[in-house]
Amino acid sequence: MSGTTAAEREDLRRSVRDLLDRHAGDAARSTAIDSELGHDPRLWSRLAELGATALSIPEELGGAGYGAVEQSVVLEELGRSLACTPFLGTVVLAGSALAAVGGASAQEHLAGIAEGSTTAALALAEDDGRWRTSGFATTGDRMPDGWRLTGAKTLVADGADADLIVVAAETSVGPSLFLVTGSEGVERTRLRTLDLTRRMASITLDAAPAEFLGTAGEAERVLEAVLDAAMVALAAEQVGAARACLEASVSYAKERVQFGRQIGSFQAVKHRCADMFAKVQLASAASAEAAQAVDEADDPGRARVAAAVAHLVCSEAAMTTATENIHVHGGIGFTWENAAHHYFRRAKASQLLLGGPAVASERLLSRLGV
Repeated sequence: MSGTTAAEREDLRRSVRDLLDRHAGDAARSTAIDSELGHDPRLWSRLAELGATALSIPEELGGAGYGAVEQSVVLEELGRSLACTPFLGTVVLAGSALAAVGGASAQEHLAGIAEGSTTAALALAEDDGRWRTSGFATTGDRMPDGWRLTGAKTLVADGADADLIVVAAETSVGPSLFLVTGSEGVERTRLRTLDLTRRMASITLDAAPAEFLGTAGEAERVLEAVLDAAMVALAAEQVGAARACLEASVSYAKERVQFGRQIGSFQAVKHRCADMFAKVQLASAASAEAAQAVDEADDPGRARVAAAVAHLVCSEAAMTTATENIHVHGGIGFTWENAAHHYFRRAKASQLLLGGPAVASERLLSRLGV
């Protein structure tokens, strides 16, 4: 159950929105895209000062101890503004993995994530881009001087410049998780991807020193939990982006005049906006249900199904509204000067990040026992 009231969550939403309105507008986004890091470190620090990076981290591990419901508020606003931040890679993916593993080492690094001094990434996907929990081509070998990792990872969110990398690898005791904090034997390459607002990287490990996180036999459970967290987080972010596309379309339809009339008075445009509104409302409900189910934790099966449903529904809503936003704007929606194409790129990239619609449908069917 959520640890906050509806009024408290609205206060949080207003605080995050005010911060992003001041520091993550269109001009700031363009500057971040062209920067070396791909995000504004000052905005990241301000989000940490606001407590956004610590919300979902357990209190005993250095965080605020809230849940997915509160974190979803932050993610909706990040999606609405399309802010360039390492929130997904650091807090959601790597942070969820470290929190699920626990232990002294995880606690130390989670404290850094919570205060905004540490950025992190989860290196999971390999050549086929699949989200898997075992059968990794990357291997971990125990040497006299400690563990060494060898292999290649791809589509690592925020991985090019992360301070630490959580790596999934196969070992003699089964799939395990490791922590890489140095540069020895590590080669990072920035990838050119569709979404300009979220940096991706490939990472090659050549006998790279790593810290074993003590997850023998537990890595599969941890990675399933991280997958659920990722689906719920992306769903919230997609709701925010979809709502921004709806608002932009309605606003433009009210001000754009053709043939002596506002285009919003044309039936075709009205129907597009009405369909977008319905998609956003459905996505918002699915996202809220998933976050609540995860936090209640009294029915793990329901939570896993709700997370899969939210990922499917919200991915479709984000794609539909991003596409229709471009249609409503007409020719200007295709230009670099308009933000509509950024929302379209984010919508498509997020839809494909965990495998795409076909994989997401199969995942849901499997969780339903079909």
